[in-house]
Amino acid sequence: MKPTIEIEYCPKCGWMLRAAYMAQELLTTFTDDIHGILLVPSAINGRYTISIDQTVIFDRKREGRFPEIKELKQLARDIINPEKSLGHSDKKQ
Repeated sequence: MKPTIEIEYCPKCGWMLRAAYMAQELLTTFTDDIHGILLVPSAINGRYTISIDQTVIFDRKREGRFPEIKELKQLARDIINPEKSLGHSDKKQ
């Protein structure tokens, strides 16, 4: 079964649009590789975590920041389809 990505965000912090944007980017990149993406409003203030099949790949509180899209795609790819090329997102700066 294809994996599901979950983005849990704090609605009180106004992070729904950020979560929707990241979901759109992930859906565009991993169209054939994932089952879908869930956007989950958190009951815990300040939460912003991204998980794949319940394995957290990014936690805003732990990292002290939000992920960059390039970084998020690489983290997701490494779990979902390690052989997948991300094109320009794979190039080192």
